[in-house]
Amino acid sequence: MTWLVDLFTGGSIAQSLVALSLSVVLGLGFGHISLWGVRLGVGGVLFSSLTLAWAGIHVDGKILEFAREFGLVLFVFTVGMQVGPGFADSLRRRGLFLNLSALVVALLGVVVTVILFVSMDLPLPVAVGLLSGAVTNTPSLAAASQAFEELMPSVADAASSAGMGYAVAYPFGILGVILTMLLIRVSFRINPQQELQTLKQLDAIQHPPLEKRTFIVRNVNIFKMALLDFLKQYPVRIAISRVREADSAVVRAPGPGTILKEGMLVRAVGQESELEKLRILLGPTSEESLDNASADQLEIRRIRISERRAAGKTATSLGLTPEHGVTVTRIVRAGVEFSPDPGLPLHYGDTLTCAGSAGDLDRAAALAGNSIKALDHPHIVSLFIGLLCGVVLGSIPLPMPGITSSIKLGLAGGPLLAAIFLSRVNNFAGMIWYLPTGANLVLREIGIALFLACVGLNSGVKFFDTLINGSGLLWMGAGACITFIPLIIVAVGVRLLLRYDFASICGLLAGSMTDPPALAFSVTMLGSDKPSSIYASVYPLSMMLRIVFAQVLVIALLFLGG
Repeated sequence: MTWLVDLFTGGSIAQSLVALSLSVVLGLGFGHISLWGVRLGVGGVLFSSLTLAWAGIHVDGKILEFAREFGLVLFVFTVGMQVGPGFADSLRRRGLFLNLSALVVALLGVVVTVILFVSMDLPLPVAVGLLSGAVTNTPSLAAASQAFEELMPSVADAASSAGMGYAVAYPFGILGVILTMLLIRVSFRINPQQELQTLKQLDAIQHPPLEKRTFIVRNVNIFKMALLDFLKQYPVRIAISRVREADSAVVRAPGPGTILKEGMLVRAVGQESELEKLRILLGPTSEESLDNASADQLEIRRIRISERRAAGKTATSLGLTPEHGVTVTRIVRAGVEFSPDPGLPLHYGDTLTCAGSAGDLDRAAALAGNSIKALDHPHIVSLFIGLLCGVVLGSIPLPMPGITSSIKLGLAGGPLLAAIFLSRVNNFAGMIWYLPTGANLVLREIGIALFLACVGLNSGVKFFDTLINGSGLLWMGAGACITFIPLIIVAVGVRLLLRYDFASICGLLAGSMTDPPALAFSVTMLGSDKPSSIYASVYPLSMMLRIVFAQVLVIALLFLGG
């Protein structure tokens, strides 16, 4: 049985794979355990690998270094590919104040860390690790570790110390967000369900629901006028989905050849005030809905952009317009749904909701590609070229005032920025920069699991000794301050000054800390998905800020520490 012992202790490549695999398997199992509705998720890998290292399972340092950096590159690149397409859109659609609030949370965390670093004389790597753990943001730990490699190459255990600080602060980083939500609820005596109902009623007044009406064309002034010309001359915020001529039983979608005639039935969708304007222009309403009529020539389809030549073009240039018998009503990109803009370039992987006749939709599908199989196929060449570009970008030396040696974006910043740029342009240099959702998720989880396993296996021996016999409890208190102080200041501020509702506060707190367990807790507590939409709107910027601030903090504290 010596072979089995060697497999766990022999120092071979096989032993390294066993140690890493065991760390991930045990960690994900531990992270899946729910305590009061909270799970550690992939964060459990850090604690399992710490325990295995403490128990005597070790991996060669060079293998750990390579696996850690490779996992880091995979993770940050796939994060960039995920948040890149919706990064600018989240700022535009969701509002500036939400993202400014998330920025304040991140900045206050850095300020508290600097104060603790000076007042408690914390080791620099530990201070930065505490910040990453306190905000439950593993990419920031990865970015800081890379910065230590570049700026403190003589300190062999800098990354290891940062990992210990991260592990100490991480548990309260998760619980601190939840405790802040509960404290705000109790302090302001909030009844979440009553508040949500009030907001729902207010939203219904401010944004009336869309209604459907059928009108009979009776206005002699518009007889024989093309429908498109009518809509240009009399702009109303409605969508005309179906028409039927007076002497026909066929319901069809409006197209370039649709002419308004006496007695024609026009089916429109819009708010009541806009529909009333249309009634004055067209004629009286009809009891016929046209929804259940024979509509063989009218269809609504979801069409996917899977043709290389279509990526980068606009819907207008592709002929996906009412003039060509097709109306694009919605676009879904990277999980974000928005209204189409005639000048908006389409991305590979976009899903378009289109209305039109069967023949016109078939033509549109042929132009777009509309192949699920093609979208499921990962573009491996593009992936590795993107990784190469990211590594090269991260290796470019950048001079900084006050620091003798140049700094680099490193393996955390370079791949992240490359992925965001490439995913935004989507179709660049004759290649498609697109990663299927499933492939992105697999690579991202593998990358972060590898990184955490390597950090834990490298830090485990010192971690438990520091926690029990050293400064671990003091570090834990410092991490709690970094978590709690920014959250409570911003939560109280947005409640008193900006009048944010409780659901929005919960989404903001969870999103600004990039904390999925806290989001899951808030959704369960409120019985509403509203925190999820707020979380999604601030998550991209928060993730970027955490990664950038981690590297900036290393530079600032190095300068401050002399």
